[in-house]
Amino acid sequence: MEGQDEVSAREQHFHSQVRESTICFLLFAILYIVSYFIITRYKRKSDEQEDEDAIVNRISLFLSTFTLAVSAGAVLLLPFSIISNEILLSFPQNYYIQWLNGSLIHGLWNLASLFSNLCLFVLMPFAFFFLESEGFAGLKKGIRARILETVVMLVLLALLILGIVWVASALIDNDAASMESLGLSRMFTVMGQLLVKPTILEDLDEQIYIITLEEEALQRRLNGLSSSVDYNIMDLEQELENVKTLKTKLERRKKASAWERNLVYPAVMVLLLIETSISVLLVACNILCLLVDETAMPKGTRGPGIGNASLSAFGFVGAALEIILIFYLMVSSVVGFYSLRFFGNFIPKKDDTTMTKIIGNCVSILVLSSALPVMSRTLGITRFDLLGDFGRFNWLGNFYIVLSYNLLFAIVTTLCLVRKFTSAVREELFKALGLHKLHLSNTTRDSETSKASANGHHKAL
Repeated sequence: MEGQDEVSAREQHFHSQVRESTICFLLFAILYIVSYFIITRYKRKSDEQEDEDAIVNRISLFLSTFTLAVSAGAVLLLPFSIISNEILLSFPQNYYIQWLNGSLIHGLWNLASLFSNLCLFVLMPFAFFFLESEGFAGLKKGIRARILETVVMLVLLALLILGIVWVASALIDNDAASMESLGLSRMFTVMGQLLVKPTILEDLDEQIYIITLEEEALQRRLNGLSSSVDYNIMDLEQELENVKTLKTKLERRKKASAWERNLVYPAVMVLLLIETSISVLLVACNILCLLVDETAMPKGTRGPGIGNASLSAFGFVGAALEIILIFYLMVSSVVGFYSLRFFGNFIPKKDDTTMTKIIGNCVSILVLSSALPVMSRTLGITRFDLLGDFGRFNWLGNFYIVLSYNLLFAIVTTLCLVRKFTSAVREELFKALGLHKLHLSNTTRDSETSKASANGHHKAL
């Protein structure tokens, strides 16, 4: 009888392992397909040759797609775990959600940690060196020679990194925290560029007319200059491109409906303000909890487990709010990263992004997405315990590092928010008082001067 029970338990464990593996494979397959379509949308079409370079590009494309899928999985990891906990708490005996259990959640966290490290330290460096390799001199050219050069470069890079880490560990302590650039205030600027702002005492027709005059004047100056003055032509072409971009934005604002201008834009700005304010409020509460309760540490005592208790005092609504804030942190991190001056040219362009830039973007997204669960738990956005290797960082148990991280986030975000809000108010007050027309009149005079000089130059020729 005991032997039959043991066999039955083994069979049940085997079936559960197969079921969990199948679910993980299906989830990753969906993420891989979506990532493939995203990358091919931005990949430069001219890279598609029919030779050895085509094979190299194809392998690099598959590795980049795999990395982007892993990044998407890391982003969805914490929201999926939170929503799974609330579902199991609400429907503990439901037959159709028996596949959703703690073993599956732990497995997903372990796989996300494993594949993140694999992509960051092996696959992406291999894809980059493989793409840039040509084979060692004296060897027969081909895929094997390029693979050999890539492997040698990876080994040398690994030795260099190990040496640096060994020297650094001998000089400094093990407790070191890296601050993540969030860029929450940058979200207001980006959304303001994507949406159409309401027009307050603005004459768009007049501005479009002025921009059109500037565009015509610059075009005539370009046609009148000789090809020998290359630097003047380049400057004028850049200025003409800026004028065309501004004209396109003004025409879009003019064509936008009153509903889009007067309702959508204020609603989105208010939503961003609310999300940022709630984030700062949660971080402030987390700071107070850190001062009075040791279990508030990210590496504190373990919770009751998945499906045993709600993570929020507001139940399912609080869990949904946590998920929204986690996605907001991720988006703001990406926006803040690409807003940095050094990474401004890193932004992918549709059908015009090289494989090298695609690899760099995938690595950047992977780093930000892998840091998201740790950042969310450290800031107190969620109380979900970090599973797998995500919760094994030593600095997560250092009170001073965690407290400093929370204080820095709260202070910097509050200052950026106040500065952004007051600057917007100042701009609207200037527009309401008509002071912005002083700049407009200067623009008009400049355009008229440019037009007169262009006409004079054209007549002289």
